[in-house]
Amino acid sequence: MAVERVWLDVPYAEKDEAKRGGARWDPAARRWYAPRPGMTALARWAAADVPELLPGEDRSLGSGLFVDLVPRTCWFTNVRSCVAPADWERLRRMITRRAGLRCEACGAGEDREARRWLEAHERWTFDEAARVQTLKRLICLCTDCHTVTHFGLAQVRGLQDRALAHLRKVTGMSEARAREHVEIAFEVWDHRSRHDWELDLGILTGAGVTLAAPPNADARARVAVETLNRLSKRPGS
Repeated sequence: MAVERVWLDVPYAEKDEAKRGGARWDPAARRWYAPRPGMTALARWAAADVPELLPGEDRSLGSGLFVDLVPRTCWFTNVRSCVAPADWERLRRMITRRAGLRCEACGAGEDREARRWLEAHERWTFDEAARVQTLKRLICLCTDCHTVTHFGLAQVRGLQDRALAHLRKVTGMSEARAREHVEIAFEVWDHRSRHDWELDLGILTGAGVTLAAPPNADARARVAVETLNRLSKRPGS
């Protein structure tokens, strides 16, 4: 009788270490597994699922494709930077699985030849009075839709024309309407970037995900500047 495999949650950066410990890759499931129970070298990656609906998550928030800019003080400080790699792998797997391995904005799947991947994106609400930015949804987006969503980063990387074209393709907007949409998004971003925001990641802690304390607003702003400078110096940017 075949021994039931034991699924693992292995962050990409640790895949070689897991492989040396005996882990194997299932290309159909796109997951690592232990070929038999009791492999102590792989115990640290034992799978522990998170619920498909996170406590307090609003899966109706922010449907469709639109430019969704976070305030300057929160650039490059995302959920991934606040959780352990293994917990991020669990979250990423849950997000892509519940989306049926399809982008929730355009319906596309992964395409390695086109360098299109499925990625996690955060949807936030903003309490202007309390200055609290609350994580309310995690959504699965393909690389192209994610590039549109982070339109400011697309500009830094020289991808704004490609992003605008994809926005129009998915939404059916005219060029004039698409440009107006981007302009309005930047006006909202400019207003919110005048303030420091506290981050509320309660939907993750409620699901048993352990968080590292998010950097304070000053540190987040410094990370944003340093990362932008690094990106702007890349060849072809």
